Amino acid sequence: MAGHAGDVFQPLALAVLTVSDTRGLAEDTSGAALAERLQGAGHVLAGRVIAPDDRYRIRAEVSAWIADSRVDGVLISGGTGLTARDVTPEAVRPLLDREIPGFGELFRQRSFEEIGNATLQSRAVAGVANATLIFALPGSTGGCCTAWDRVLADQLDARTRPCNFATLLPRMRASEPLA
Repeated sequence: MAGHAGDVFQPLALAVLTVSDTRGLAEDTSGAALAERLQGAGHVLAGRVIAPDDRYRIRAEVSAWIADSRVDGVLISGGTGLTARDVTPEAVRPLLDREIPGFGELFRQRSFEEIGNATLQSRAVAGVANATLIFALPGSTGGCCTAWDRVLADQLDARTRPCNFATLLPRMRASEPLA
C-alpha cells in the first residue's frame, strides 16, 4: 500500500553485487535489472560489482559497503540456490546484526505465484548489518525482478504505509553502539 499525500520520497544509496563465476558486466542481466529498477524508482546506485562464488570474496565486498556510511543497502544477486557453489547465505549471515526472516518467506510466496514449487530452491535471505540493509536474491533476472517489483520497491520507499525499511534506517543508525 504505497503513498499518502504529502509524504516525501527519500532516495537511498543502494549497491548491487552480482555473485557469479561466469558473468561479466555485459552478461549480468540480473544486476542490470536491479540497477535499472532502483534508479528508475529514484534511488542512487552506490556501486555495482561482480564477485565469484566464493564466501570470502562475497563477505569482503559486502563488508566494504556495510562499513561505508554512505551506503544504505546492498542488493545481492546470485548464490542462493542449492549447489555446492551457492554460498551467498553462508557468506552473508555471519555479517548480519539482525536477520529479517520475513523477507525470504514473502519472496518465496510471491515467487510461488510465478514459478510454482520451484521457489523451494531459493534460499533468499535478508538482514541488517551496521544499519545497512542486506538482501540476498536469486541470480535469475526473473527472481530479481520479482523481489524488487513485489517486495523491495515498496519497502525501500519511505512513502509506503503502514511501515517500511526506509524510515527505519535513521532509527537504526541512532541505536547503533558507538565503537
